[in-house]
Amino acid sequence: MFALIPARGGSKGIPRKNIRKLAGKPLIHYAIESARKVFPDEKIIVSTDDEEIKSVVEETGLKVFFIRPSILATDNSSTRDVILHAVNFLESMEKSSDPIVLLQPTSPFRNDKHIQEALDIYSDDLDMVVGVTETKSNPYYVLYEEDDDQFLQKSKIGRFTRRQDCPKVWEFNGAIYILNKESIVNCPMTDFKKIRKYVMDEISSIDIDTEHDWLLAETIINRS
Repeated sequence: MFALIPARGGSKGIPRKNIRKLAGKPLIHYAIESARKVFPDEKIIVSTDDEEIKSVVEETGLKVFFIRPSILATDNSSTRDVILHAVNFLESMEKSSDPIVLLQPTSPFRNDKHIQEALDIYSDDLDMVVGVTETKSNPYYVLYEEDDDQFLQKSKIGRFTRRQDCPKVWEFNGAIYILNKESIVNCPMTDFKKIRKYVMDEISSIDIDTEHDWLLAETIINRS
């Protein structure tokens, strides 16, 4: 088992966000701190293509074992390819790589308790355990699509007059993915069939992608 923290240098929404300081601390340090409370340093793999990110990571005393090839750090690079690259590295060093705990640095409110509780759900017969939060945009109630005549139709048909009566719908929050190595080697995550959810609250599920997300996260930290 190992923790994988993917952190490429390029970022369109927030330039250099993985090392930008959130409340005085580089964003990626939050992921490292939570991972270290569950895993020894030799089981934490930071995958980056960027020498500055490498330096910021190693300020914590955590070693970065390799620099990811630039071809795996473009806008079109898939998370699966990044995972497989890390798996290949570990197996070349004859180190265990199953399961894979993917911790994106854009989730600063995920903590070690969340990681451990998600691990407690995982078993070898699953493809994945994933962090989720209940979506506010329920397809039975507030989501609509245009039909061929450009009229709005509900995305999912249901005769519900109150949102609380609709079936619960979950969205991946990006905070935690516990992946079966054989599953990710054999197919992309979008083809997984055996997925269990790990439910996280709204604040813990914040995923920083825009300046608005950044301001929200900073406000929460400064008020807590």
